[in-house]
Amino acid sequence: QLRLVESGGGLVQAGGSLRLSCAASGPPFSTYAMGWFRQAPGKERVFVAAISRTTFTTKYADSMLGRFTISRDNAQKMVYLQMNGLKPEDTGVYYCSGRAGIIATTPGAYESWGQGTQVTVSS
Repeated sequence: QLRLVESGGGLVQAGGSLRLSCAASGPPFSTYAMGWFRQAPGKERVFVAAISRTTFTTKYADSMLGRFTISRDNAQKMVYLQMNGLKPEDTGVYYCSGRAGIIATTPGAYESWGQGTQVTVSS
């Protein structure tokens, strides 16, 4: 499994931007599809975005489409989530995840997880 470490979370006002980063180590990074998920207090972990291994095909949750951008750098073993136009409902812990294979949108499909980074959006 990949070892994943997220960074870049913080407190931001509504309408602001943040860029999350995820550093990977372990198995060959380019063999893993990568995803971002969010978990708000008392709620289930939900899909945010995912990116494929080498073609960099992306998928987004409907509520993030047009505001968030996922990207990756296979040489640096990094994945990023650029978040613009943040809303209070975007608040939660953001988790970086990886799965050996094609991209997926359900948490159970991913076998590698980071510890998460807190994002708080104030109104």
